[in-house]
Amino acid sequence: MLGIIGIVVTFAMVFGGYIAAGGKMSIILHSLPFEMMMIGGAAVGAFLLGNKGDVVKGALKGMGKAFKGPKWKAQDYKDLLLLMFGILKLVRTKGMIVLEQHIENPEQSSIFQQYPKIMHDHFAVEFICDTLRMMTMNFDDPHQVEDVMEKQLEKHHHELHGNSHAIQSMADAMPALGIVAAVLGVIKTMASINKPVEILGAMIGGALTGTFLGVFLAYGFIGPIAGKMGQSYDEEHKFYEIIRAILISHLNGNAPQISAEIGRTNVPTKYQPSFREMEELQANVNFS
Repeated sequence: MLGIIGIVVTFAMVFGGYIAAGGKMSIILHSLPFEMMMIGGAAVGAFLLGNKGDVVKGALKGMGKAFKGPKWKAQDYKDLLLLMFGILKLVRTKGMIVLEQHIENPEQSSIFQQYPKIMHDHFAVEFICDTLRMMTMNFDDPHQVEDVMEKQLEKHHHELHGNSHAIQSMADAMPALGIVAAVLGVIKTMASINKPVEILGAMIGGALTGTFLGVFLAYGFIGPIAGKMGQSYDEEHKFYEIIRAILISHLNGNAPQISAEIGRTNVPTKYQPSFREMEELQANVNFS
């Protein structure tokens, strides 16, 4: 919602101020289709040229985060804490061997199926299962496991930020592409130097529209989208850091309640449930 409001405010203030100052929209509207074709087309072409296919797909998909925000909400953090608490409780009472059927086929697991949104996040499920699988193989040194998990998180975070960096690179290129469009407009104007001054003025105004659009789109639209994508990726990353904190706490010998509490303290403040709320919810968790 804030993204839509931001776009409306930006367009209203820029063009409203221009009109209030006596500017004529007819010049901009006349040249807009041609300038957008040159600037937008060149930006898209450079975007496709400069990025791999998976980055292009990820960047286009990630642009929605500028309007929807991070995918993890308050209930999702509660679900994660309950999932991790239930898993560790099961390990504590019945041993690691009981988990094998769940971590080898998480899609068929009765545990993960209780939390469909988490189950549909491929990285979250694999991150949990891979770490638990290491524990079943007696690879349970907390420092070594934490190092492995940190590297997994770093790789995943870096790959996601590649999407926002691709959009930011497009934003960085827009002002220069606007100059390209403006120069072409000047070339066109110079070829009509014998025209009346009114016509030349309109042609020069149309050429300068290219410079305006390049800068305006870069700093008023595309750049902010890239920034919001990066913020969303950073916030979503905290979800996975909670998994790491809980499992490392377990490896250090803490009880499931303590490990879950450590995870709760890592939940972003605006989504963080209270200790009493989680205590009541944990009382109803019973995996088998």
